[in-house]
Amino acid sequence: MSDAPPPVPALGHDEIHIWRTRWSGGAGEVAFASLLATYAGAGSPPIERGEHGKPRFPPPFDTLGFNWSHSGDVAVLAVGRGPAGFEVGVDVETVRPRARALELSKRFFAPDETAVLEALPDVDRLAGFLSLWTAKEAVLKAHGGGLSYGLHRVSFSFSAGVATPAHFDGDVGPASGWRIQPLTLGEGLVSAVAWRGHERRVRVFTFPL
Repeated sequence: MSDAPPPVPALGHDEIHIWRTRWSGGAGEVAFASLLATYAGAGSPPIERGEHGKPRFPPPFDTLGFNWSHSGDVAVLAVGRGPAGFEVGVDVETVRPRARALELSKRFFAPDETAVLEALPDVDRLAGFLSLWTAKEAVLKAHGGGLSYGLHRVSFSFSAGVATPAHFDGDVGPASGWRIQPLTLGEGLVSAVAWRGHERRVRVFTFPL
C-alpha cells in the first residue's frame, strides 16, 4: 500500500464520488475506511453495520452515505452527502461466462426482464443480464435490504443496453424517486451506482495500492 492516501476532493451535495482500487486480502476495505474518515471529518466514529450488514456511520455523521462492492481483484466505493440517513449503493461485477444467466433471471428477476433477456441475441445477453443485475444490486444495497429484499421487487425496463427504473415494490419505491447510473470502470467490468433524490454528477477516482 502507498505510504499516504491520495488527497480527497471536496464532496458537494450535487455529487457522488466513486473510488476504485484493488481488493487483495481486504486491503480495499482498509483503504476505503481511511478515505471515509477523511470525508467524515474530525471526530468521525467507527464504521458500523446495519441489520443486513450494510456499512454506515451513526448520527450525526449519517449525512455521509457510502457503500462498497468488490468482484475479483477490483473494489469500488461510492460516497455521497445528503440529509440525515442519506444512502447510496454500488455494485461491480467481473465479466465472465455465466451459462446459467437465463436460469438465474427466471428465478430472481421480474418476468418482463427475463422476457427481454430471452429476446436478446446470444452475444448481447450476458451484458444485458449484468446491467440489470448491477442496477438491482445497487438499489437494494442503498436501500439496505440487500438480496433478501428480493431482486424481482425492483424491476427495470431495458433497451439499447440501458436499465431504466420501472416498478419498485414496498418501501424501496417508488421507482421514480431513484437515480441509477452505470459506471465506466474499464474493460471486463460492469458496475452501477444508485441513490434516492435529485440528479448528481458522478466522479470517478483511483486509490493506488
